[in-house]
Amino acid sequence: MKPTVLITGASSGFGKAAAKLFHTNDWNVIATMRSPKKETELSALSNVFISKLDVTDKLSIQNTVAAGIEKFGKIDVLVNNAGYGALGALETATEEQVKQQFDVNLFGLIEVTKAVLPGMRQQKSGTIINVSSVGGGITFPFSSLYHATKFAVEGLTESMQYELNPLGIRLKIVEPGGYKTEFAGRSMALFGVDSLGDYQPAFDKFSVMIDQWPMSENISEVADAIYEAATDGTEKLRYPVGHDAVQLIQTRQQMNDMDFKKIMTVQTGI
Repeated sequence: MKPTVLITGASSGFGKAAAKLFHTNDWNVIATMRSPKKETELSALSNVFISKLDVTDKLSIQNTVAAGIEKFGKIDVLVNNAGYGALGALETATEEQVKQQFDVNLFGLIEVTKAVLPGMRQQKSGTIINVSSVGGGITFPFSSLYHATKFAVEGLTESMQYELNPLGIRLKIVEPGGYKTEFAGRSMALFGVDSLGDYQPAFDKFSVMIDQWPMSENISEVADAIYEAATDGTEKLRYPVGHDAVQLIQTRQQMNDMDFKKIMTVQTGI
């Protein structure tokens, strides 16, 4: 029987690239997205099941997992890829903006994970891959909500190893750096600094830095890392991807808080 992977946020970017890579390697793919009617490329592929899934809608999660198991028999790998970034001064974030960031990046990930775990426990095997970010290990200005969710995903995943590894279930974290995906477009919510002028000079400098940050177009690197995490058969936890991610994470690990802050202050111009 072919192995089966379920991928959230598969309509574009890393999720879509991963879905195509798994399909190329003869996997069954459950490619999930909020608007499946708009998808044409993946729906033309054999053994790719397109399903509507909104990570903030528990019923859609349950329906997709059940339908995927009914179609392919089981789910061997879960790739929690859906997410977005909310950027701005924390003081200006509305309650709704705070809640939405956590609902999508953290609570939705938890709900999808909980939905696939019964089947993985029953088959005594499985791999859960959580797509975090370089922002799960280091921080940038005006990104506190985003970093809070990604730091939480990293801690959640690391801790879950202890309870799930003995049951035959592996946990993985993929940490991409800067790539040209929809993350900088429709997957970014820029709420800024509102009318609080105290933040404006620093936010303007941050905005320039974001615009000038070198973004790789080779998103296949991230798909490759996801596939490696799914198939390497090890308990290796973290997979940083991209030169910037590897360099920044290594630098952070080698420095104390104050020295790293000085580097980031220079880097961001703040």
